[in-house]
Amino acid sequence: MYSKAERTSRHIIASTAPIFNRNGYAATSMSTITSATGLTKGAIYGNFRNKEELAVKAFRYNVKRILRKVREHQESSSSPLQKLLLITDFYRNYYDFSRDIGGCPIINIGVDANHQNKKLLEGVRDIIRKIERSLADIIAEGRALGELKPDTDPVKNARQMFSIIEGAVFMSFTMDDLSYLESTMDILERMILEEWKNK
Repeated sequence: MYSKAERTSRHIIASTAPIFNRNGYAATSMSTITSATGLTKGAIYGNFRNKEELAVKAFRYNVKRILRKVREHQESSSSPLQKLLLITDFYRNYYDFSRDIGGCPIINIGVDANHQNKKLLEGVRDIIRKIERSLADIIAEGRALGELKPDTDPVKNARQMFSIIEGAVFMSFTMDDLSYLESTMDILERMILEEWKNK
């Protein structure tokens, strides 16, 4: 059971997460935050040291929601190869899912924070490293189990896969066109099955 202070903090984060994601750090004013939460400025600062701390926690909140959905999607298989294919399957529907939270937080906050807010930018970089490590672990396990070719490079291929995914996400949102994600996931699946998979 959460304390009153914890409930208030969680309410503030959940209420402002999509706003920071859509508007960016600089364009999210304290009046916007107080309006979204129904709380006073004093109540906000009673739970967070400053707007930057809230923005970082709001970013993490959005990313956790996405990563939880990815993990849930992968739970239908224990096979590393199938897990990689389930990731591409998840991203086929990522456009609709992430639209509810204001788009992809990694792209939105990464671009917004670059050259503007070092703490937020480092938070984005930490998440990217975490995702790439997770992908690399799946690839390494697939190689160890003989599902993927012995010369498959976990780190290199994890970076390649995530870069391709994020590029497609950027294009789909920028062009307001889901087909960028769909066609790119087709390409990724072929790459996994034809180039990475152990015959």
